[in-house]
Amino acid sequence: MQISRWIISAAGAAMLVISAGSLAEAQEKLKIGTEGAYPPFNTITADGKIEGFDIDIANALCAQMKVECEIVTQDWDGIIPALQAKKFDAIIASMSITEERKKQVAFTNKYYTTPLALVAPKDSDLTSTEPAALAGKTVGAQASTTQADYAQDAYGKAGAEAKLYPTQEEAITDLQNGRLDAVISDKFVLMDWLKKASDGCCKLVGDVKGTETQAGIAVRLEDTALRDKLNGAIDAIVADGTYKKIQAKYFDFDIY
Repeated sequence: MQISRWIISAAGAAMLVISAGSLAEAQEKLKIGTEGAYPPFNTITADGKIEGFDIDIANALCAQMKVECEIVTQDWDGIIPALQAKKFDAIIASMSITEERKKQVAFTNKYYTTPLALVAPKDSDLTSTEPAALAGKTVGAQASTTQADYAQDAYGKAGAEAKLYPTQEEAITDLQNGRLDAVISDKFVLMDWLKKASDGCCKLVGDVKGTETQAGIAVRLEDTALRDKLNGAIDAIVADGTYKKIQAKYFDFDIY
């Protein structure tokens, strides 16, 4: 009888150890959602690899927090609902911190700052990003973004047509094919595209005044402990030079 009780107790203890181990393993893994269609910040290569500034930052933060990173892609329109549905733990996808989004997610401190900018065909007569200059023109932007809001509100009210796309890449393709007069987006995204993939089709018209925003990492509203850990990790990689090393891979100027 005593032997049977000992076996049962030992088996129970083993189960507790396994459960504790599983819990520890779960805590040591951070699942991160990104878009995968926003170069140079996040993009999917021809062989299916996810890479970019956001991805390098994510991996650096995980290393700093001593957790394993698992990075998954999610269409932009569904990225906040997917976070809320616990498909991943955080969003690192160049998401601008806005008051509207703060109602749905909790943001870390910024990990970079950027203005919006406007690109147009190289032979365009556009020389200004002011709303009045876009009257009668068609402006493309990625849907559910701060640039989409600006295209619809500022440019739309000035008489422009705002055309929205599921991805930044689709807007750029229509610009190249002559179906748009301009595209508004994150300045750093547009500069990277002009430099690497535009084939000389287009030009940077300029920065859009008053549109500078900060990109942050989004977590669920209740996950304040995770947000605080991520804030500490951001501060640490900035302080120890890791951030600058990552930045230098993509930009020859400071984006922090």
